[in-house]
Amino acid sequence: MAESAVPISTLPYPPVHRDKKFVVLSDWDGTITTFDSNDYLTDNYGYGKEKRRQGNFDVLAGKMTFRDSFKEMLDSVVVNGHTFEQCKDILRNNIVLDPGFKEFHAWCKANDVPVIIVSSGMAPLIRAILANLIGEESANEIEIIANDVAINDNGTWAIQYRHPSSGFGHDKSQAILPYRDLPEPPVLFFFGDGVSDISAAKHADALFVKQKEDGENDLASYCIREGIRHVLFRDFSQALGMVEAIVKGTQTVEDVVGPHLTPQVQA
Repeated sequence: MAESAVPISTLPYPPVHRDKKFVVLSDWDGTITTFDSNDYLTDNYGYGKEKRRQGNFDVLAGKMTFRDSFKEMLDSVVVNGHTFEQCKDILRNNIVLDPGFKEFHAWCKANDVPVIIVSSGMAPLIRAILANLIGEESANEIEIIANDVAINDNGTWAIQYRHPSSGFGHDKSQAILPYRDLPEPPVLFFFGDGVSDISAAKHADALFVKQKEDGENDLASYCIREGIRHVLFRDFSQALGMVEAIVKGTQTVEDVVGPHLTPQVQA
């Protein structure tokens, strides 16, 4: 699962927020939204939930890279004849925002805390869904670091990975690590839920892992196995109180997230 070299990015990054004391980076699918849009497409318009879940288990077990598993998921949607514009419409009509995210984003904006989406999904899909959920103006204020899409003349499409040489496809740690090199690095919050967030899990000061009602708690399982400290949250309204306490100094990261864990010994 580990990456030994810094992957070359095929896509640009936004400037690092050099003067901020706190920065929020968050996964999009299944974290800011209540359900993963790519999972939704795969389960309903691709090869189905059972095969998708097996792919996730294979990634967790190190049998397959996330990059390859995720591409197979999306390709199964394309093979079944669904154009990218059709997928946009499907997701606009079916993907719902975390009930506490609007308030969370508004609080961060009012308190000078940048919120950056760091996703293994495709930026055009994220922009379309986000604008639909929170409005064009608010959506344009949020930076998105994600993959892209290549659309062919015949209507077929394929994901364009930010880091094609990486087994992650998009190595999310590369959105976090530049902050570590600053003379006065900010406190970094990262929010995630699944296998796409594994590359970022060890690099945040405060890792928030979303609890999923459907039981697909893959990031939580990975953190427990690897001994990565984290705090569980059910939605952003609950997370806001914890972030606010750290930003205002009434609690430390250790108070909220807890001590480092001991990795589980694999049988």
